[in-house]
Order: sequence, then C-alpha cells, then structure tokens
Amino acid sequence: MRPIYINGRFLTQPMSGVQRYAYEIVKALDERAGAANAGQEWMLLAPPGAPAPKLRAIGFKTIGTRAGHLWDQTSFAHASRGGVALSLAMSGPLFHPRHLVILHDAAAFRRPEHFSRAYGAFHRMAERILSRTARIGTVSQFSRRELAAVLGLDAQAILVAGNGADHAGTAFDESALDRHGLRGEKFFLTLGNLTRNKNLAVAARALGRLRPGAAKLVAVGSVNAGVFGAAAPPAAAANVIFPGRLPDAEVAGLMRAATAFIFPSLYEGFGVPPLEAMANGCPVLSSNAEAMREVCGDAVDYFSPTDDARLAHLMREAVADAGAWRARRIDAGRARVKLYSWRNSARVIAEACLDLAAAAPARGPLPAKDACARS
Repeated sequence: MRPIYINGRFLTQPMSGVQRYAYEIVKALDERAGAANAGQEWMLLAPPGAPAPKLRAIGFKTIGTRAGHLWDQTSFAHASRGGVALSLAMSGPLFHPRHLVILHDAAAFRRPEHFSRAYGAFHRMAERILSRTARIGTVSQFSRRELAAVLGLDAQAILVAGNGADHAGTAFDESALDRHGLRGEKFFLTLGNLTRNKNLAVAARALGRLRPGAAKLVAVGSVNAGVFGAAAPPAAAANVIFPGRLPDAEVAGLMRAATAFIFPSLYEGFGVPPLEAMANGCPVLSSNAEAMREVCGDAVDYFSPTDDARLAHLMREAVADAGAWRARRIDAGRARVKLYSWRNSARVIAEACLDLAAAAPARGPLPAKDACARS
C-alpha cells in the first residue's frame, strides 16, 4: 500500500473552523491508525516552524524551506508524490496523481464580496483545477450541492465527511467572566473571525432594539484583513465587548454562562460554533442559512440574517426566560450534537485514502460512505 501523506500547512495558520476540522480529523485518524495497526504508513508533513502535534501512530516531519501555497505546490507535492496526498484545509497540490482534498464550501464563488480580490481569484482558479485533478470531499450535503453546481461535478462524486463536536464541552475556564465583568450578567455570545460573512452587525443592531442595559453582546474573534479585504466589525457600542481571540477553555466558560449563543452568519459550509455551544449547554439563535438548518435541525431558534427585528424578539424571549425556555433548548441541543462525530468522519476519509492508495492514479466517483447527519 502506498503511504498516505497529510498536508500539515494548517498547523501554521490561525485557528478557525477549517483549521479546527483539520486538527480534529488528524487526531481521529491517529487513533484509528493506532488501533488498526495494519502496516499502513501515515505521515503528517508540515512547513518549517510548524508545531509538532501529539500523535501516536501518525509520523510527523517538517520539510522544505517555503511557506503558504508555494509550499503546497513544491515541498508537499514533491514529498508526497509516491503516495496519497490528503489535504484537509481547502487547498493542496494542484496536479498530484492521488489526492483527496476537502473543500469546505463554495464561498469564493457564491460570496466573492466577502473576500479580498486576490484571495477569491486564487481559490476559484485552484478549486476549478482541483475539481479535475483530485478527488473532492466536503463537510455537508449543502456544500456538496454547492460545489457540484459551481465546479460542474456530479454531486454523488463528492465525498461528505462532516465536522464533529466531541472536542467541545470537555474543559472550561470561567476567568473571562471576571476579566470582562460578566459574572451574573445577561449576555449574548458570538464566535468567529469578525468578517462580513459572520454578519456581526445584525447582532449589534438587534441588541440596540432591547431596552437599555438589558444585556451585553460578547464578540469573540479577530479580523483577518489580508483575507477579507477592508471588512471590519461594527463600531463598538457601550454594551458590545470585543475580547479578541480566546483559548478554547475560556470560550467554553463563556458559552456555559451566556444567555444564548448567536450565529448570524450569511453563508456557511457547515458551521461548527453552534454545535460547540450545544455541547456546552448553551441555547442557540442561528441564521436560517441553508447549511445551518441542515446541521442544527430543530434544536435552535432561527432568524433571517438580515432581520434584526426577529433576532431582537428572540433575544428578549431569552432575557425574560425563567428557566423553561433555556432547559428545553439545552436538551434539544445535547440530543442534536450527538449526531456528529470526528471519529465517523475520519473513518470515511481514511477509507477513501486507502482506496486511493490501492488504486492506479485516476479520478472518479468516491464510494458513497458519507459521514454527515441528515435532518
């Protein structure tokens, strides 16, 4: 069997949903490879300076002298040429003969205004090439349909291996509550890079519709202007707090104390933060973007991402709750989050990689062994 080389460039990138996916899938693949003990070689290759993850069965090596996309196309492409390349974070070598790449969404095509011109142009070009030279995977049925439409593929040829949520809810740190004066206060929480797509402005407008002092809004995340052009978060108001990026345990501590988690995104391929909130016992108010309805089902309350009046109504309901509203939604969320597992998605990805390892170089439909909850 040919060795399987995992593209570790994600190790050098700031943590967001795509990088979270890559980290957790690699951890689950490591557990699977260690348990299988079948002689299949797995190796995680990364650019110079990448931190070494704690792995038992998957090897780790830094290679090359370059970084970024150039590292993908030169160092990683060359080192993995005799085996299977697995790229989990939206990009990889364009002309590798045995390559599985996970494209998380079709946002560069569907929402080009949310990206800098250079970023959007590069990803549209690269994804068109990859659709002809690599096997494509994605994270939801919604993204499968979107990618099939924009890339001219048969949807059934696109593998679906969804996100998980079993990493969430295992550790929490409440220090951020005291640092920002939130202990015992009503507050709503948002999480993610503060970009146009994440649509924080609608949450800020909805907060402004509540009676003065009814609640605060805590927006965890940071702006990446290099990717998202001139986008910036709304001007901070008295009741909006921007704590920046926080460790996972502090985010979990905020989720457990928040009145509700708000996810106002305009476009998502999957949307992990609502599942993380559910895992931490936090009710969720989500935009009705199609992927969010697929992922969250009937476990959350929905609003149009442009309707701050509807969101304000849901926020008032949450603030006025005496306990029953919160309890029902926590129960529904905990049931929903059990549908998603990194282990199941890693199994689907591993089987696809093993198929590539055993086969002659050829592009074709992947087995329909999806790991994605259906609502």
